[in-house]
Formats: sequence, structure tokens, C-alpha cells
Amino acid sequence: MKLTRLIEFLRDHMKVVVRVCLVALALLVLLDALPAVVDKEHAHTWMEHVPGFWALFGFVGCVLLFVLSKTFGHFGVTTREDYYDE
Repeated sequence: MKLTRLIEFLRDHMKVVVRVCLVALALLVLLDALPAVVDKEHAHTWMEHVPGFWALFGFVGCVLLFVLSKTFGHFGVTTREDYYDE
């Protein structure tokens, strides 16, 4: 299967993959900072004028969602392994 070979290739070259992704993200933030590329004339709030605001907002939202779901899982959803054996 071609997909499994691709996944194995990406796992074997994880450092290169991470570096390429970080460079791509940095380039996107830099492009966001250029007024000729992204028009921020009609931004609704002052935060939208900050370069990379929506990327940071999305990242913080994902981290918060992950932390809250793990906390909720530990407090209410997960049970003991022998729960049904009693």
C-alpha cells in the first residue's frame, strides 16, 4: 500500500517534517503581517490587526479543548476496569 509507505517515510524523517511545518507556519505568519497580502482594513477588533492572531487563537483553543476534555474524562467519564465485574 502506498499510504502505509508514506506514513513510514514520514515517521522515519520526523525531524525534517517538523522543521518543514514550522517553516511553513512562520512563512504564513509573515505573509499575514504584510498589508499587501492580507487586508486588515475592515478588522472588527484591535486583536485582528495582530499578525498571526487567528493562528494563535486556534492553537490556544485546541490546547484548551484538549485539557478540558482530559479533565472531564478523569472526573466523570472514565471508570474502573472492574466496574462491570461487581
